[in-house]
Amino acid sequence: MLIHKVFIGSLLFCAVCAPAQVSPLLTPTRTATGSLVHRPAPPRQVPGPSRVDEFIVDGKLRLSLEDAILLTLLNNSDVNVSRAQFDLSQFAVQRAYSAFDPLFVAAFAPARSTSPSTSSLVGASTLSTLSQASSTGYSQQFQSGTGISAGLTTTRVTTNSSFATVNPAFNSGLTFTLTQPLMRHFGFFANRAAIIIAHRGVSQSRAQFEGQLNDTIQRVINQYWDAVQARKTLEVLKKSLELAEASYQRDKRALELGALPPLDIYRSESQVAQRKVPMIQAEYSLKQVENTLRQTIGADLDARAGALDLQLTDTAETNGKVEIVNLQESLANALKNRPEIDAQTQQLAIDDANARLASNNLRPELNLSANFSSNGLGGVVFDNSTGTPVLASNGGFTDSLSQLGSFGFPTYGFNLQLRFPIRNRSAAADLGTALVSKRRSLYQMRSLQQTITTEVKNAVHDLEQSELVITAAETSRDLAAKNLAAEERKYQLGAETIFFVLDAQNQLSQAEQSLVQAHIAYQKALAEVDHATGDLLTKHNLLAAASAP
Repeated sequence: MLIHKVFIGSLLFCAVCAPAQVSPLLTPTRTATGSLVHRPAPPRQVPGPSRVDEFIVDGKLRLSLEDAILLTLLNNSDVNVSRAQFDLSQFAVQRAYSAFDPLFVAAFAPARSTSPSTSSLVGASTLSTLSQASSTGYSQQFQSGTGISAGLTTTRVTTNSSFATVNPAFNSGLTFTLTQPLMRHFGFFANRAAIIIAHRGVSQSRAQFEGQLNDTIQRVINQYWDAVQARKTLEVLKKSLELAEASYQRDKRALELGALPPLDIYRSESQVAQRKVPMIQAEYSLKQVENTLRQTIGADLDARAGALDLQLTDTAETNGKVEIVNLQESLANALKNRPEIDAQTQQLAIDDANARLASNNLRPELNLSANFSSNGLGGVVFDNSTGTPVLASNGGFTDSLSQLGSFGFPTYGFNLQLRFPIRNRSAAADLGTALVSKRRSLYQMRSLQQTITTEVKNAVHDLEQSELVITAAETSRDLAAKNLAAEERKYQLGAETIFFVLDAQNQLSQAEQSLVQAHIAYQKALAEVDHATGDLLTKHNLLAAASAP
């Protein structure tokens, strides 16, 4: 109907509604296989409810439990906030790779200088020089720790000195440099640690998002069954009121016929008034739980849909079919599937990476670098041997580049540098912090496992209890109905007064309310078992889809 179940994307789930001035990045789409994919969504400036109007049938907002879950994932603000937190964590990976981004640099720096001469050896009474320097460079750091750089420099110099043999002169240089750490920051891990930690952080944020969605789905399930219970309770109370009114009308006719003493009419009449009170309270209680459900599914964002009555199609009756849950299997599934366990596991991995990186930072720095450069010179050459400058050759920038490419004037060498801190308190503190953080995470993992184990046990026991309560409540309701029929028959035969009939009606009403509560408690207990074991997302076909970092 209307909308099919969708998958959750980017990571898990995607909301269509976005906060004001914020554009949603993705919108959910269902594939032929039922898996969740995402397509870019156009920017939206104003938030609005998504697809709520598609569930309006005959002037009512008709919802199944799965529909309520779907609308919650699409419209609920808390889900969108949690998803945004996960989206933010993915940028940490992008930032971690920035250390290995290549860099290109270019510069041009002209400068003219004029100075008075203090010696005839300067070659001019007022020395004027124009220098035009340009440079380009490329550098990049690799994940192995190796760094490379290449640079090309060219300087054009003109002067009015009569002693200059090359004027203008083009000086060019081509330089290659290779650097490799040999101790600290040596190897892939030491340089990739930030990336590894960022990826772990994304996985942790994903698991935390799944945990929050697990809680949100359980909350909307409970709210859905609360609304069902409130409506069923109202129906039971209305039925009880109708029985009381029927008894009152019967007594009223008996009074008119003289078959009932005047003072006996007040008992049935007072029952009508008394039973109106809980019915009125139940009506307003229903409004409150339905308003809470509307807020969760985002129906309150649409004034039209928010004013419609809810028609909840799922029923809580088990029809004799109950789930059989094995406690040991549930415990094993919980420790395997709960997203909180995954999130804590990622935290332990982050602590291990931090400790390993801090240990590496305690090492001395021993860096090896090698460099090679080629030089070239070109320009207009003068012969000053006769005292008067005579043009010897007419060259230029291309001559400088030609010499540069022939590597006729090389310069090369290497450098081995050792930095040995006598005491490195910062690195030692980082290592201590990482080890303490890991120990704390281990205790948190143990505490989490204990908590989850207790939650699973309590959930399984609540489910078992609710199954037994349903059986007892059904028996109680059937017996109360038979008792009411018997008391009415006795009253008709004149064997008993109206008091016993009214009392039997109250007992039947209470038994029916107890049965409704028992069925709702069973549905909530079943959802709690799925929540405690981490199977709630899977049970409602909300499987996680892989997300590209």
